[in-house]
Amino acid sequence: MLLSGVQPLPYDQERKMNIVLHEPEIPANTGNIGRTCVATGSRLHLIQPLGFCLEEKQLRRAGLDYWKDLDVTVYQNFEEFLERNAGARIYMATTKAKQIYSEVSYQADDYIMFGKESAGIPEEILVNYKETCIRIPMKSNIRSLNLSNSVAVVLYEALRQTKFEQMQLTGELHRLHW
Repeated sequence: MLLSGVQPLPYDQERKMNIVLHEPEIPANTGNIGRTCVATGSRLHLIQPLGFCLEEKQLRRAGLDYWKDLDVTVYQNFEEFLERNAGARIYMATTKAKQIYSEVSYQADDYIMFGKESAGIPEEILVNYKETCIRIPMKSNIRSLNLSNSVAVVLYEALRQTKFEQMQLTGELHRLHW
């Protein structure tokens, strides 16, 4: 199912980073992540069940007026996601990983998957992705970071490694001049 009538290009036609949310529960987090995806030219993939309705006000408020520009695909389950993205290189962001997110080499069309806020990615999925599981370092007494913050941290590292491809790298003052 696609939103806004937007059809993403086939896997090999346009190189974009891909953010995958497995069963997200909190609409404000997904809205914030959607806005980050629009700002970075990344695709968002949502794997059901979702803990909210895609028409929910909190989701749209967090994404502000950018939600209409979001390249988003919704899948019935993880199996459908794999079928429709065959051959994709998928990194699994999890607190259970042995390698740090900044120690891997990202490519411009990679997929980075994050789990639901209350439980993360199921271990039944993670066990098949040992080599591509990544983690954000943090103190041992903290269970995890906020989901939207975690997506931003990892996504911007991947974009940095790919030289911020197709992104505006400089800004200008609005009223004054440098």
